[in-house]
Amino acid sequence: MERFVLFPGRHHLLTRFQAEYLRGLGGTVVWAVTSANHQNTKRNPVPYDRREAAIERFSVHEGLRSLVVPVFDTVRTDRFAGVTLKSVESGLGLRLTPADTVVACSTPEVAAMYEALGFEIAGVEADRDPAPARPWDVLLMLAAGDPAWRELAHPATLDVFDRYRLDEQVRLVVNDPVVGEEGGLTTTRDYRTYAEAFEASAERKWELVRRHVRPGRIVDVGCGAGAVLGLADREPALRESDLIGVEVARHLYEECVHRKAQGWFTNPNVYFYCRNVLGGAVFPARSIDTTLTFALTHEIWSYGQRMDSLRKFAAAIYEHTVPGGVWINSDVCGPDGRDLPVRLSLQGAPKEPVPLDGLARDEIAAHVEGLSTRARLDRFAADFHFPLPFEEHGDSVELALGDAMEFLTHKDYPDNWLSEAHEQFCGLEFADWKALLTDVGFEVDGASHVWRNNWIVDNRIAPVATLSAVDGAPMDWPVTHVLLVARRPLNT
Repeated sequence: MERFVLFPGRHHLLTRFQAEYLRGLGGTVVWAVTSANHQNTKRNPVPYDRREAAIERFSVHEGLRSLVVPVFDTVRTDRFAGVTLKSVESGLGLRLTPADTVVACSTPEVAAMYEALGFEIAGVEADRDPAPARPWDVLLMLAAGDPAWRELAHPATLDVFDRYRLDEQVRLVVNDPVVGEEGGLTTTRDYRTYAEAFEASAERKWELVRRHVRPGRIVDVGCGAGAVLGLADREPALRESDLIGVEVARHLYEECVHRKAQGWFTNPNVYFYCRNVLGGAVFPARSIDTTLTFALTHEIWSYGQRMDSLRKFAAAIYEHTVPGGVWINSDVCGPDGRDLPVRLSLQGAPKEPVPLDGLARDEIAAHVEGLSTRARLDRFAADFHFPLPFEEHGDSVELALGDAMEFLTHKDYPDNWLSEAHEQFCGLEFADWKALLTDVGFEVDGASHVWRNNWIVDNRIAPVATLSAVDGAPMDWPVTHVLLVARRPLNT
């Protein structure tokens, strides 16, 4: 009877100890590579094809007979062992049983799942005392810049990492201060509703920017599910252009790839990358004609290091833009004079915010939905990741104009309440933007302007709020958005 060693794991990095241990077990090694559909995230920085290449090279180097099968990521489940065995059977036509298979696994919780199915467990690193460094520990040594990782990693990993410069990618992804473990900016966002909202506004966004787009290589950074690029794809004037989408959120990137595979785009030169531009250059210097960003820069400001992160982002865009090329940025914007003290009268009464710890997203949404506008201010001030001080003045509150607009433009997002509370919409006003772009090297086109979303004002703000100066004089609602058209000078 042929003997098998089932070796489940993410296998981003292979070690010299693993080689020694597997040689001692004997039999055909079945590498079940989990999270095979994930890449470019803190939890899964290395794509599956590179992991598979290293495993095959490892097997040849060590004289092992190996079979490799991808296992797609699943939600956390106590049936993980069964899912993996079914993936092996589906992918390889091989039904592994306790009679012919030992499971190599050093994670006690996972090993217990296979034990419950009757499999013998080989503990790998857990079998040794002291335990040698596990592969993930070695990968973290790489990310931390410790050269000792090369002494522990197997030559097959070193070869693949060196040829494909994966060590640089791992460092960038694992050390990224902005992106979370799953590749998005936040774990509290409902990407379904987020994508639906972006899709609904795509035509308006495209109409706002299309006349400023320069043909050639066109990049949409933070492209969501690719809706704006889909509209660009239909423009006759751009039929010879390359259309490139960059998206950091894995859920949205995967939808872009799916749409391309389904023939959603007619232009054959449509490409998508799952990347974080803040993590390093995505494109060579002076290689992009038009960069588009929609509702992105306030997220970089909010989840990063404020102006430092935004300046780094703007500099990266400038660097990859050809002389004469353009960066078109559409986003929320703070009002002019955002520190001006104002009075805000709101519907309803104050209410002490209760803790939200342990509540599911839909429970939080229902709670926020049930609050009056005035009570939502108390809730928002408690949850907002930035200071939002205000003082009671009879039937109104006194606060800075920018803070007033932060609340009024956030208050109608209960479905993504905690995610939205992490984002500052009014961090910069128009003058700040012009100063930043000029300082980086761009020329600010005269088409750049601020504007007010009157639909939001008429339907969401004005019916429940009144704005006035501290002396009681009525005030008009300020601007809410900005369009920036920034060009790299031809002589650079």
